Amino acid sequence: MDSSAPPKRQLVIPGEPIDARGLKPGEGTFVEDGKVFASQLGIRAEHQGYVDVIPIGGRYIPRTDDEVVGQVVDIGPSHWLIDIASPYPAPLHATESPWRVEFGETSRFLEVGDAVLVKVFNVDETKRVQVTMRDRGLRRLTGGQIVEISHSKVPRIIGKGGSMISMVKQYTKTQAFVGQNGRIWIDGEVGDIVNAVRAIHMIDEHAQALGLTEAVEAFLEGIYGKRGA
Repeated sequence: MDSSAPPKRQLVIPGEPIDARGLKPGEGTFVEDGKVFASQLGIRAEHQGYVDVIPIGGRYIPRTDDEVVGQVVDIGPSHWLIDIASPYPAPLHATESPWRVEFGETSRFLEVGDAVLVKVFNVDETKRVQVTMRDRGLRRLTGGQIVEISHSKVPRIIGKGGSMISMVKQYTKTQAFVGQNGRIWIDGEVGDIVNAVRAIHMIDEHAQALGLTEAVEAFLEGIYGKRGA
C-alpha cells in the first residue's frame, strides 16, 4: 500500500485491532476489552462517526445517506424498483421523486433500464432499503457509460479528498460520479470516456499497489500530456 495512503484504506484481517480514534464500532467490527477489532477481511473505512470494515468482494450493503448509481428494474403504479447492486432492489416511491407523479403514470418519468442517481434514506432492521431522488443533484442519468467495480475499492477510486477521481476527470475532461455501491457514471466524448474507464480499471486492479497515483497520472499524461500544458 502507498505509504502516504490515509488509514481509512487500511487492509485488515479478522481479529486485527483497528484504530478507532474516537469513532464508534460499525459494521464488520467487534469490541473486546474496550478495543475495536475487525470481524472480517476488508478495508477500514470511516462513515458518519463509525469505523467499519468493508468486505473485499461480496455484495454492496447499503447504508443511510449513501449516494449510489442504480437502474430501474421494475415499475409499479406508485413506485419504481431500483437495482443498486445490493442483495435486494430498493423501492423508489413516487413521493420520493422530483416530479409530481399521478397514480399509474410512473412509466412516464422512468422506464425499465433507466439509470438514476439516488440516495439511501432508510435501512430498517431487516436491511430493507428505501431510496430517494429528492436531494440536490439526484437525477436520472442520460448518456454516458456506467462502469462497475468492487464497492470496496470506492475509497481508492475517489482518493484522499477526491484527488484521484478529480485527476481522472481533469485529464479526460469528463463528468463522473462515483456511487458508494461501486457503480461509476462517466460522460463526455467517446474517446475520453474510454480513457477514463481504462484509468478506473487500472485503479480497481491495483488498488493496494505502491505509487498508484503516480502510475495513473503517468498513464493519463502519456495520452493527454502534462496537466495544464
